[in-house]
Amino acid sequence: MNRPYKIAFALTYLTISSVMTIGQVKMKPEMTETWEPAVEVVLPSAGYIGAKPPSDAVVLFEGKSAGSWMNGKGMDAEWQVKEGVLTVKKGTGDIQTREQFGDIQMHIEWKIPKSISGAGQSRGNSGIFFQGRYELQILDSYQNATYTNGQAASIYKQSPPLKNAMNPPGEWNVYDVIYTAPRFNTNGSLFSPARITVLHNGVLVQNNFEIKGPTEYIGLPKYSSHGDGPIILQDHGDPSEAISFRNIWVRRL
Repeated sequence: MNRPYKIAFALTYLTISSVMTIGQVKMKPEMTETWEPAVEVVLPSAGYIGAKPPSDAVVLFEGKSAGSWMNGKGMDAEWQVKEGVLTVKKGTGDIQTREQFGDIQMHIEWKIPKSISGAGQSRGNSGIFFQGRYELQILDSYQNATYTNGQAASIYKQSPPLKNAMNPPGEWNVYDVIYTAPRFNTNGSLFSPARITVLHNGVLVQNNFEIKGPTEYIGLPKYSSHGDGPIILQDHGDPSEAISFRNIWVRRL
């Protein structure tokens, strides 16, 4: 992230905070969207698609079963497993890991279908939520304009990616993530924020970014004390074609 952008974002953030403090204005979603400067597009490398899990990894999807996942009610996930791929079943809701996690290394591969339709946030939208709270955005950002802090590889509504390394619909993308959970004092106050580093198709797109709190659709983030939590994959409510996942594994750090 370059310095002019940091300054612009900080001023925007302070302005919104001041409005909330002084006027107690009801916030709208667009108040936390950033559109400029646009994120530069780069041609990605081969990345780490097909990377085999290390011996100490927790394999969350190996291509055969969604048994590591459940829905929000604790029941088996209803998403489709076919030919080594896990595909969102629209309308059945988000899925989450049965296990709880804190600090992790994560590898996950995902694909926007070639037949994708829609535009902006209504085109291949999903997300990965760490500890059930902090979202790394998934979206079709191949020649699809939206607010920069909501495009693929953004920390939703907080940090645009450093580059747009998106592969076109029909091709697999990969995220490799190092996630550090937040720490809290015994009185519940924040000791250190969550941090995240992300490579998208082999390109560094988030560099040890300090997450400002839960990634909110409306309003500003604010930390509250918590422990380990599930990894959530989002079933977004837009009408576009369902996206798919494969080769998902994590290492506890």
